[in-house]
Amino acid sequence: MTDFAGFPQNVRVTSVPDPVLGVLLQEITDLSELKVTLRGFWLTKQKKGTVRPIHINEFLNDKVLVQGLNNYGDSTEESIRKGLFLATNRNTFLEYKEEAKNPSKVYYLINTPAHRKALIAINSNEMDVDKVFVESVEYPHPKVSEDYNIFSLYENNIGTISPMLAEQLRDAENIYSSQWLKEAFDIAVKHNVRNWAYISAILKRWSNEGRDSGKSGRYSEKDNRTSHIEEYRQIRGHFPWESRNS
Repeated sequence: MTDFAGFPQNVRVTSVPDPVLGVLLQEITDLSELKVTLRGFWLTKQKKGTVRPIHINEFLNDKVLVQGLNNYGDSTEESIRKGLFLATNRNTFLEYKEEAKNPSKVYYLINTPAHRKALIAINSNEMDVDKVFVESVEYPHPKVSEDYNIFSLYENNIGTISPMLAEQLRDAENIYSSQWLKEAFDIAVKHNVRNWAYISAILKRWSNEGRDSGKSGRYSEKDNRTSHIEEYRQIRGHFPWESRNS
């Protein structure tokens, strides 16, 4: 277990209803149910729209749950499924099965008035389930991997992720390796320039000019503080601490 360093400034916040930290916290005795319940609110926060269903695979492949329940029960998958069953049985979650006999077509929703109303409309054919679930935009979430996740890197080192920035981060994660991303964030933190434009400039420079002098995986002396800062200045015109009129 690693030591928690505390919450960074401007950390992103996920709100939960008071009963979760009251009567539910008092009554929940199973660790898998507690972790799945709390993570369900986080996964819901990553989506847009009035109706925000979570596919069962989002729970089963969630890195936080997989690692957090790794030594609990017979297997992580069974523990997560058990947590989902208990949370649904407690009515914290609502369950929707798109195909009754297909266990992979299962969605979970936080038991809110909007979600209850949506499921009633879907079950009475007053609402198109495909339209509802397609319009629920899924933000990227950690997969079962030891690789560095760009969203965790940003939230832990920089701050809150806006919807527009989330798209830029997703594009960057598809372009650059996890090691490059981690090292670029480390450089930004080391030089106290905690800004995505600066980190992006580092990555673009490595992509255009090479990561180093042909020795992959090592930080080159050419990638010094001055070169990255000058490229940042060219992109943004000024640094966050500078006045535009100076």
